[in-house]
Amino acid sequence: MSAAPAPQPATAQRSSILPALALNALAFLFGLAVWWAITAAKLVVLPGPLEVFQRAIELALNGQLAIDIFSSLRRVLTGFLLGAALAIPVGFLMGWYTVARALIEPYVQFFRMIPPLAVIPLAIVTMGIDEAPKIFVIFLASFLSCVVATYQGVISVDRTLINAARVLGATDSVIFPRVIIPASIPFILVGVRIGLGSAWATVVAAELIAAQSGLGFRMQQAQLYYDLPTIFVSLITIGILGLLMDRILQATERRLTQWQERAR
Repeated sequence: MSAAPAPQPATAQRSSILPALALNALAFLFGLAVWWAITAAKLVVLPGPLEVFQRAIELALNGQLAIDIFSSLRRVLTGFLLGAALAIPVGFLMGWYTVARALIEPYVQFFRMIPPLAVIPLAIVTMGIDEAPKIFVIFLASFLSCVVATYQGVISVDRTLINAARVLGATDSVIFPRVIIPASIPFILVGVRIGLGSAWATVVAAELIAAQSGLGFRMQQAQLYYDLPTIFVSLITIGILGLLMDRILQATERRLTQWQERAR
């Protein structure tokens, strides 16, 4: 009998990440080169990388960039975490109980067809211009993305696994945490990542309409004065923050779904 293959050492796993990081760096440098070439050739009216970097330094030194980052991050994290925390149990209820699905799903599908951005004017009129309407629309965008993914994860669980567990005498209280939740995690985390993107898109739109600070608010103020470098600083900052948060979610997904086979 042949021996089982030895598990891949952690050093080998870490070394496999290096080519991907090198390609990421190469893609970043290529993007900078294309940006610089476009602005140098004056094909469009855009600030160059150096000009944007200098403006970022100015905003960082006077503290304005930190204030805007903190304001937007606070809104995004509050609405996103509330939305995801509520969406996951609601999605499980919809997927596991037919009665709950019949009662809740029509409302979920109805509101899912309405863009969260369309709710912003109503939220401002009914909740004022403080933090409540901004957090609410972020919550709504995150909730709808996560609840659909969680529901899909539950109904996609292989029925053979559930039937096998029941044959062995497992009750719903055992099947749910031991079978349903682990099998649904990949779907849930995909929904969470989509919800995070929706949260960032929504907060920028909300800050464009009613805010006193934030990256979206800063872009609106810069637009009034045709301050393109400041607009670029805000856009790039949003992209970097979103990318870092998405990478954290990806690392969490890999850790929670180590049992799942992946395409390399």
